[in-house]
Amino acid sequence: MKIRTWIKKTKAGRFFWRVIIGLVGGTVTVLGAIALVGPGPGILIVIAGLGILASEFAWAARVMVHTRSYAQKAADKVGMPKWAQFSLIAIAAVLSIIVILYLYSTGKI
Repeated sequence: MKIRTWIKKTKAGRFFWRVIIGLVGGTVTVLGAIALVGPGPGILIVIAGLGILASEFAWAARVMVHTRSYAQKAADKVGMPKWAQFSLIAIAAVLSIIVILYLYSTGKI
């Protein structure tokens, strides 16, 4: 935590830290979305990416919780196969991130 505290001492450092967390978390989230349709534990990677983003961005925590709960409720009601559940979770996560980034960039949140 010393490095994080040292970097975040200045306004430029805080901005730099948020950019780094955004890049790392966004990359992990996108890789998780790709792993949902390819081989690998995609949902776990998506949740990990959102968890990284949530360490610095409150919206990512909300997206992570809502995405997981809505997808699970929908999958339970419909009785979908696991591959379809994972695909919907990935699509919902990516769309949620895109919408929130758009709203954030336009200053609406």
